[in-house]
Amino acid sequence: MAIATAVQRGNWVYVYDEAGHQLTSLNGDLHGFTGSSVSVKRGNWIYVYDENGHQQNSFYSSN
Repeated sequence: MAIATAVQRGNWVYVYDEAGHQLTSLNGDLHGFTGSSVSVKRGNWIYVYDENGHQQNSFYSSN
């Protein structure tokens, strides 16, 4: 399943596929997304998740 969109609602990011089905929800601020990953910022860290909500990586960001 590919990621079609990611939407910020309050403190949560909701991730949807092409059919509009929710794939996962993540706590934090939406930083960006591609067809296979979603980046969420919490504090000074950016966390990268796959379409199933499994963390793939994290990066420190001073911005």
